[in-house]
Amino acid sequence: MPDSLIVPLFVTTDLPPHADLAEFGELLARTARVLGPDGYEASLSGKVFWLDRPVLPGQQPVADDELRFAGMLGHLAVSVPAGPGRDVREVVRDVRRAVGAAVTERYGDVGAAPAVFAIRDRDVRERTPDSALVVATRPAAELVGAAR
Repeated sequence: MPDSLIVPLFVTTDLPPHADLAEFGELLARTARVLGPDGYEASLSGKVFWLDRPVLPGQQPVADDELRFAGMLGHLAVSVPAGPGRDVREVVRDVRRAVGAAVTERYGDVGAAPAVFAIRDRDVRERTPDSALVVATRPAAELVGAAR
């Protein structure tokens, strides 16, 4: 019987100025369904948000034609077969490749590849902004909920 490997993740990337945050979240959720060269299944549950720089008194806000920085904090769940299975580094590497390809295909070259990091579960809980939008592939919500 397979076990579950649940990896807390932080994904960041630049997006074009008029990109839709909800669409970006859906792109991440779709991208996380099948990973790696052997096509293993995974599911993502998290929240997306803008990481705009603060505008201090006397500063100009971000120009309408500048790239915007977006982020996602969440959990990636992967079924791991009994015995020697996938490790966190392999899963993060596969997510990084898939997200990089999907962002480039959808938005073009934004200057840098998306960054994908494994982080602490505590960071997901504590650092996700209240205003963030929910994203999830099914059955991620059930799998992550059961693991907690």
